[in-house]
Amino acid sequence: MKRVLITRDIPESGIVMLQEKFEVVVNRKDIPMTKEEMIKEFPKYDGVLTALSDGIDSDVLAAAPNVKVFANYAVGFNNFDVETAKANNVAMTNTPDVLSDTTAETAWALLFAVSRRILEADKYVREGKWERFAHKLLLGQDVYEKTIGIVGAGRIGQRFAEKARGYHMRILYHNRERNLDFEKRFNATYVELDQLYSESDFISLHCPLTEDTKHLINEDAFKKMKFSSVIINTSRGPVIDEQALVNALKNNEIWGAGLDVYENEPEIHPELLKMTNVVLLPHLGSATSETREKMSQMAARNIIEVLEGREPINPVY
Repeated sequence: MKRVLITRDIPESGIVMLQEKFEVVVNRKDIPMTKEEMIKEFPKYDGVLTALSDGIDSDVLAAAPNVKVFANYAVGFNNFDVETAKANNVAMTNTPDVLSDTTAETAWALLFAVSRRILEADKYVREGKWERFAHKLLLGQDVYEKTIGIVGAGRIGQRFAEKARGYHMRILYHNRERNLDFEKRFNATYVELDQLYSESDFISLHCPLTEDTKHLINEDAFKKMKFSSVIINTSRGPVIDEQALVNALKNNEIWGAGLDVYENEPEIHPELLKMTNVVLLPHLGSATSETREKMSQMAARNIIEVLEGREPINPVY
């Protein structure tokens, strides 16, 4: 019987699907495996269901010649050495679509939390500081009819734009390539990044992490933004130069930030932890029961397809 390793504890439905067909081992401790542990353990298996924190590089691939498929429990796959896997005919898959709306909702939750100062207000009430209605207490920013800049017009960016229409927002976007369907569906305008930075009241990042997008949002980018702008990141942490973000916030170059991902997660820049105009989440973009179950099932299905001699449903190359 073929063997499958699941490197992190995931929702049970996907595990059951695999157990019906293979011998399955699950890392119930839910602690990321070290590279040394992966090199030692992976050769025992035919398929591995991975987490985004698992770096499947050329060393790991070379040590695990029996593994026919790595199925990421994530939409991203920047943890995969795709070229080496492709050269060695090893399938690599992800979980697109099923988490698009959920992640877009997380981005909106962050946008509202920052713009309306929700966490500050909650803390103010809980600490017993609220004594009476006050006209200038914790003033935030309107979202309605403002300009939203969307970086990345993929699945999640489209879901985010769809929700922006309900607030009658002017939608600007930047993408690796123009997306005419995106423009038509959401009455969006394609602009270069400099224009997006300078004209947007809110900027939401939905681009993948690549060599081109690492530190896309840097010191120069922040200097082009409005003093009143808010930046939201639910994509990948290294898209933002975190030190540059700290400097921009300290120097009042932007108004606030909402972050679900970080440059060196789970480590967070200590200055961000002190700032009241920053809302911080522990990488919860797809964290709903319904979505995580679907991700579990999709990752399992990809492994089943490959190990039974068929093409994966969601190949990344």
